[in-house]
Amino acid sequence: MYSWHVYIIESSDGSLYTGVTTDVERRFREHFDSRKGAKYFRGRQPVAVVFSEGHPDRGSAQQREAAIKKLTKQERLELVAKGG
Repeated sequence: MYSWHVYIIESSDGSLYTGVTTDVERRFREHFDSRKGAKYFRGRQPVAVVFSEGHPDRGSAQQREAAIKKLTKQERLELVAKGG
């Protein structure tokens, strides 16, 4: 059982947002609230969680998040297509 997750959300403008959380569904809902959601979603709306990957601890999840953020958009789309 994983306690931390790296996730990717597709936004209304087609861009991809990557983050970490302990509860992907709760965090997705929070992105609709400007007080709890990421500033990234001001001016765009979250559409769907398109990728989620479990990790045993926060550190490994954050390392994976950083690695994903360094990928090109095409590489992230390929990651999403493979599933997680």
